Amino acid sequence: MGSVNADLVVGVDRRPAPGETVLGSDLATHPGGKGANQAVAAARLGGRVGIVGRVGDDGHGELLRAALAADGVDLAHLTTTEGAPSGVALITLGPDGDNSIIVSPGANARLGPDDIAAAADMIAGASVVSFQLEVPLPAVEAAARAAAGAGGRVVLNLSPPAPVPDGLLALCDPLVVNEHEAAYLLGGDGGPEEMAAALVRSGPRSVVVTLGADGVVVADGEGTASIPSPKADAVDTTGAGDAFTAALCLRLARGDSLRDAARYATRVGAAAVRRRGAQSSYPTADELPAG
Repeated sequence: MGSVNADLVVGVDRRPAPGETVLGSDLATHPGGKGANQAVAAARLGGRVGIVGRVGDDGHGELLRAALAADGVDLAHLTTTEGAPSGVALITLGPDGDNSIIVSPGANARLGPDDIAAAADMIAGASVVSFQLEVPLPAVEAAARAAAGAGGRVVLNLSPPAPVPDGLLALCDPLVVNEHEAAYLLGGDGGPEEMAAALVRSGPRSVVVTLGADGVVVADGEGTASIPSPKADAVDTTGAGDAFTAALCLRLARGDSLRDAARYATRVGAAAVRRRGAQSSYPTADELPAG
């Protein structure tokens, strides 16, 4: 359950300073949005996936719907919002593969508890339900409560970071954050293992702190563990975190332990940075390097 956006990507040699103009590459348009990215990545790995979200009644909406359908994602609860634009992410891509992103939510901002009620059967039938914060918090809370009430596993990717109620954090198994998001929640920095353990003490049932090329740290009632990432020459990091979270959810749905699921997910995330784009970079299970 989450955002569905069109990614508008421009490559630059360097990012402009305030008041400065720089030239970039040709504009490329790709399907994206954290919700859609995670749905596509999990489906491409062999998962049975549905999405709850909203797109606009514009050309981007048609593109986004077609991209999800092409990977077999169930679109029964992807609603077209009349009179609203689809969400758009404005992405600048640097020469080293890193990115800066501004998101205009568009139709995503109209997602609400009524959408969750309409999708009750889909949510209740899911082993794992994944959430992010590119859609309104009331919709996330309603869907998380519905998933947990039906016995599903709630995975929250706290991106972009924002205050969330303690009751929502208590449902997370795991909460997925990067170092910046972890520091935001804790109100200060620390080592990854220290932050992961502190987050578990704050309420979530388990936590995964992602560290990019350095892998991840997982924490739960059994303690913490560091899991390295496979080496990868990064071409484009856009959507790699979504690929990781999708793979994590898929393996949890199939019964893996959190540590084993995270090991598999690091392989998927590393594979995703080797190609340009978000959804276009996601591997199938057969394309994953051995590991």
